[in-house]
Amino acid sequence: MPDSLYEILDDRFRPCTNGDSRLEVLHDDCRWAEGPLYLPAWRQLIWSDIPNDRLLRWDEATGAVGVFRTPAGNTNGNTVDPRGRLVSCEQGNRRVTRTEPNGTVTVLAEHFQGKRLNSPNDAVVRSDGTIWFSDPDFGILSDYEGHRAESEIGACHVYRIDPATGEVSLAAEGLDGPNGVLLSPDERRLYVSDSRAARIHRYDIDADGTLSGGTVFAQAPQGVHFDNIRFDDEGRLWAAALADGIHCYAPDGTLIGRVRVPEPVANVTFGGPKGNRLFIAATTSLYSAVMSVTGAARV
Repeated sequence: MPDSLYEILDDRFRPCTNGDSRLEVLHDDCRWAEGPLYLPAWRQLIWSDIPNDRLLRWDEATGAVGVFRTPAGNTNGNTVDPRGRLVSCEQGNRRVTRTEPNGTVTVLAEHFQGKRLNSPNDAVVRSDGTIWFSDPDFGILSDYEGHRAESEIGACHVYRIDPATGEVSLAAEGLDGPNGVLLSPDERRLYVSDSRAARIHRYDIDADGTLSGGTVFAQAPQGVHFDNIRFDDEGRLWAAALADGIHCYAPDGTLIGRVRVPEPVANVTFGGPKGNRLFIAATTSLYSAVMSVTGAARV
């Protein structure tokens, strides 16, 4: 396998390198690309171009790219709920929203204990409708990806939205810059990347939906920082590592390999008809590669 795309650090990564040997550029007209979300029913990918305040849409059948929504509240992360509705973290509007089937937007969270959220970054939805989302201050530090403002909360946390009441509660604190959030495929654990601390935390989800544990799953190498994270169906964790490309971690937390990308990588996700196409939101571009691994499906 050519060294230009994959870097093998452990033999456990070798089976992951039998797919495409180069990246395909799907689009290259963004300012800072994030939040890719593949929608199987439509064979489309939605992603965010935060500074340009728009959500973009790529059509798999035709390769066409168009604007899905603008203005978009400087949307960052996107996911779907169990009913297939789009859930988005709007950095600029400092809220988490859901797009209904008729196109209207419902606000799910914008305050905690009467104070405005900082700038929601990423979200994940459990099969029972519970939502966890990260709320760093990245979107209020300047006007580039949101609107410069002081934090009303004074800290960066992870929150939980109750599916029955809509109540927003504190899920995890003590983080410097919580970013990507991800459920384990069995929905028993929540993984959170802390960009500023350059580590990925792993929490156990208790029966009442609260988190416990908070052990460090992975610590980034010196000078490397994480953004979002995704699982494949063999328990490996793939982390967007900004200027260091994409990191692949074995289930025991060992860094086993890297995917080299020519631009800093903000977000990754798996999609395509077989779930084995890796989509990469990297600075100005959206890339993809058909892989020899498949993204995880949650129970």
